[in-house]
Parts: sequence; C-alpha cells; structure tokens
Amino acid sequence: MFELYWPWVWLLLPLPLLVYRFTPPADEQHQAALQVPFYQQVEQALPGDSPAHLIRNLWRKGLLIVTWLLLLLAASQPRWVGDPVSLPVTGRDLMMAVDLSGSMEIQDLELQGEAVTRLDVIKHVVSDFVMQRKGDRLGLILFGTNAYLQTPLTFDLKTVQTLLNEATIGIAGEKTAIGDAIGLAVRHLRKRPEDQRILILLTDGANTAGEVSPDQSAELAKEEKVRIYTIGVGADEMIQPGIFGSSFGARRVNPSADLDEDMLTKIADQTGGRYFRARNTEELQKIYGLLNQLEPVEQSKETFRPVQSLYYWPLAAALLCSFALALSFLLPTLRRRAR
Repeated sequence: MFELYWPWVWLLLPLPLLVYRFTPPADEQHQAALQVPFYQQVEQALPGDSPAHLIRNLWRKGLLIVTWLLLLLAASQPRWVGDPVSLPVTGRDLMMAVDLSGSMEIQDLELQGEAVTRLDVIKHVVSDFVMQRKGDRLGLILFGTNAYLQTPLTFDLKTVQTLLNEATIGIAGEKTAIGDAIGLAVRHLRKRPEDQRILILLTDGANTAGEVSPDQSAELAKEEKVRIYTIGVGADEMIQPGIFGSSFGARRVNPSADLDEDMLTKIADQTGGRYFRARNTEELQKIYGLLNQLEPVEQSKETFRPVQSLYYWPLAAALLCSFALALSFLLPTLRRRAR
C-alpha cells in the first residue's frame, strides 16, 4: 500500500499564502526582495493585459502551485509498503566456539587428498554447516589464550561464514581457554528463550588458560539451560618424518595426545549435549550432519514488510516544473533579442 512516512509535512501547505499575507512588501526602489539583472527585459517582453499575457500568468501560477505541492509530497517521504513477508525462523539460537590455538596448525588431516591443518578442515566443514542453518540465529566465538565474540547472534549467515574463513591461527593466543569460551557463549545465550540455547564447541586440546575453569563454566551453562555439543578434532596417529624429512628414523605419534576427552565428555553430559570425536574430515562432516538434524523449537514467526521509497519521483517532477517556469520567463526575452 501507499503511505506517507511524514504526513505532518502537509501542515506547511498554506505557508506561501501566510508569507504573502503577513510579510510586508519590499520597497520597490531600495528594498527589493530579489535582484534580477534582466528584470527590465523580462518586463518589456510581457507588456499589457492581453489574453495571451493573462494565460501565461495563470500558467506560471499553476506551475508554482504544482511545484510547491510536489516539494511537500517529496518531503513527506512517500513510500510503497509491500505485503508482510515471513522470515524462515526455526527458533534455534546457536553459538559456535572455534579453537584457534597454536595446535590447530598441525597437519594431521586431509582435504581432497592433501594434508592440511586442522583449522583448514574446520573452515571447510563448518562453512557448509553455517549456510545450511537458514532460519537459525548463529554466533561465532574464536578462542585461544583469550575468547572473543567475533559475531553476535544473527540471521546473516554469510557474514558468519566470511569471518570464520578469515580467522587465522594464533590471533587469540597460543593456549586454549575452553572455560572462558563457554562462559562468553553463556553470557550471550542467556538472553534468549530457555529452550533454544545451543553451543557447539570445537577444540583439539585441553584447557590451558583462562580465568574460568571448564567445570565452572559448564555448571553455569547448566544453570542457564545452555546445551553444549563438544567436538574433539585431530587424528589418532600420524607419521613424523625423521632427520631432514627423510623416512629414516620416522615414527608414529599421536598428535591428539593433549586432547582432554574426559573433560569434553563431562561438559556435554552435564549440559544435556553430546561429545563427538572427529579423527578425519569425513567424521567431522558426519558430526555436523547429525547436528543439522536438531529438532527445531517452535516460536512466533517474524515478519517484515518490504518498503520502497518513492520521494525521488515528486522531487524530479518539481525540478522539471521549476525549469519550465524559468523558461517561461526567459524565452520571450530571447525571442525579443532575436528580432
């Protein structure tokens, strides 16, 4: 439907008449309101009270009135408001906490047949997961020695995906503050409805930094009814090259020896979530496939009405009318000079 956003602007409609009525006229000799250098030529070009002269005057007054009306219409912000559109809301508020500590640089996972860092695999899998969550509010926390809110809860999944892909190892510190990451997530999720608070925490180590212990943060999450799904990332074994990168002296090592699975399992169980172990890219993809099947929580649908501003149409028409009015004064003078 069509509407005026500022209809009170039309209270200015009688303003020109009020100015004409109550403003004293300027003295013709010394106090002219507007100095026009070619006024005498204009006056000579329009002599007498002929019918043509009267028609021109009426036409000019009509243009002035129309221009004023168009300016008022543009100032009142005309706009077209469309039909209500429902947003695809499922009711889940999902926060993701991603570990960026130094150990995420270990190349013990493969992506398309090539050895890559753990963070590269996470970006690849989680980016697809993010874009499949249409209707959910997603937030992103990056943590290392410290935990930072990279993206608050938002429907803008593209921004969440972009900021995740731009994350680099070590920007939050080399250690792992799992407790602080959980505490930060709880602080932002506690404002949402109780049955819609979900945290997915992804790490490859143990808690080695932070002001809050994982046990304390898990207890807080339980009190605030935040369900936590924990994911431990990293292969169980990898070949460590020998001297100068040769196979001589190579040995098998467990790159995930520092992963505290007992702690992650306890956090998940305590908050009503679940612990997952991702030893390779395929397992991580399956885990996020399972997480994608979380039952939605019904809530009131959110709607919005698309709005298209139309002020530029009457403004352009007013500009054309002003040009036409100016030409109506200049053309007789130009014709007279041409003679």
